[in-house]
Amino acid sequence: MRSIWTDEKVNPNEALWRYFRVDRLVSTLQSRFLHFPSARQFEDPFEGAVAVLAHDFPSDPRYPDLGHADNAFEELRRLTKISCWHRADYESAAMWKVYAAEGKGVAVRTTPRRLQAALRPFRLAPEYGDEEPYWGMVRYRDLHTERLRASMERRFFYKHRAFESEREFRVIISVRTAEEFGVRVPDEGIDVPFLPDELVESVYLGPALSVEDHETVVGVCASAGIDARVSTSTLLGRPHYT
Repeated sequence: MRSIWTDEKVNPNEALWRYFRVDRLVSTLQSRFLHFPSARQFEDPFEGAVAVLAHDFPSDPRYPDLGHADNAFEELRRLTKISCWHRADYESAAMWKVYAAEGKGVAVRTTPRRLQAALRPFRLAPEYGDEEPYWGMVRYRDLHTERLRASMERRFFYKHRAFESEREFRVIISVRTAEEFGVRVPDEGIDVPFLPDELVESVYLGPALSVEDHETVVGVCASAGIDARVSTSTLLGRPHYT
């Protein structure tokens, strides 16, 4: 695993969080594959952009080739596979709401050290070599006023400042070179093998998790050998006013 930033070291013990819907966590632990979606699958419409133009910015006939450039970059988004994590010392009510079905999901806490130990070598085809992941913290910029000058790799480690609350840490696998060598690349994500025991530091059951889903999650964690690391969200605590 290599860092995308030369001026910033990855803290191996920083707390990283991933908020899952129950069905996604179950399939992840049972399959032992961590899904890396393509960059173009994210809801963020500015993913990989170097600038954000005002919505009423006029079209300019001097740039008829912009459509071709956009299409070329769309291919780069297809060939860039990303695993996103939230940097925080503590669980987040906002993340529960947005990414874990209003608290009906599950949160996994890990660290960069654990991520590196957990991810197994990945290759698109048996006859092709292993893909090297790279990682780093996302940097947030006001793309409405600034135009980025970034390499193709680093583009995906910048985001529009409006998304700064996400505090993302990313692991990225680019399969662009593999496609150039004729290896078939899936249009959507890739599934990277991992070791649950190495990855998972803690599992937190969501504050709105049903009894049935609670039993399902505990059962699948037991099968993965990590049931001792399961606890409940602090948001399930009772408030005390005196």
